[in-house]
Amino acid sequence: MHITFRQLTVLEAVARNLSFTKAALELHLTQPAVSMQIKQIEESIGLPLFEQIGKKIFLTEAGQEMYNYCRSIQQQLEEAENVIENLKGIKHGKLTIAVASTANYFAPRILAAFSNEHQSIKIDLDVTNRQGLLQHLEKNDTDIVIMGLPPTGMELMAESFMENPLVLIAAPEHHLAKKQNVSIHDLEQETFILREQGSGTRTAIERFFTEQGTKILTTINMNSNEAIKQAVQAGLGLGIVSIHTLEMELELNRLAIVSADALFPILRHWYIVYRKGKRLSPTGLAFKNFLINNANKLWSIPS
Repeated sequence: MHITFRQLTVLEAVARNLSFTKAALELHLTQPAVSMQIKQIEESIGLPLFEQIGKKIFLTEAGQEMYNYCRSIQQQLEEAENVIENLKGIKHGKLTIAVASTANYFAPRILAAFSNEHQSIKIDLDVTNRQGLLQHLEKNDTDIVIMGLPPTGMELMAESFMENPLVLIAAPEHHLAKKQNVSIHDLEQETFILREQGSGTRTAIERFFTEQGTKILTTINMNSNEAIKQAVQAGLGLGIVSIHTLEMELELNRLAIVSADALFPILRHWYIVYRKGKRLSPTGLAFKNFLINNANKLWSIPS
């Protein structure tokens, strides 16, 4: 099998876009040139890579296998480039990270401090939900993922770098906001405003109530922490959120943390996560070390 790296680049672009036209535009080639490269690969391996159904093209089994190898080869070349750059020292490079939406309340502050120390490094940040983070880990297309509890069933490296307490919040005028030592029985009839099913915070909360031998009777689902805080502030119910999301609201007395010392906070942690066996780029390794050594200095938990 005789295939050039340029042909693999063309194949990767067509397979990722599932379009000859989009691949041609991305690679600054004509569509006939892209089609010719794919045809030459197919002749070399003796199997079709794509099939057309209607106006859409799909990968064949051989095409999917070749696409997987294309991605693997590209990642290995990127690792080789990173190793060479590491020998030169961290003078320039790119940091690609993905963070949970809740982590975005502190991540920009840490990234700004890191950027001040490494001004020539370019940063590519994706703020997404848990499903998006899992997709990044599956594709292995970021240096580092910052998230809550790492998933099981994937071969990952995970290192805790900061506590992530989940606290019970209410509007300042809510009757539980003024009560001391709120018990689990005080909460059983309350309405809770929670993140959507599948989020890391929601999973931790449901596990917590199960361990307490009870469950929430009434819930309102929201897909962001900001929506939860606004709803709690409006008096729709109680919320359970990361304390990292509350800096401004506590300072302005828009929300109150309910006193329930026997129950809260639910103590979780923030983790640096990446695929096991992945060789971090020089910038990725530098940021990992920076995060571990400085996160708690750059972000203090609101009182």
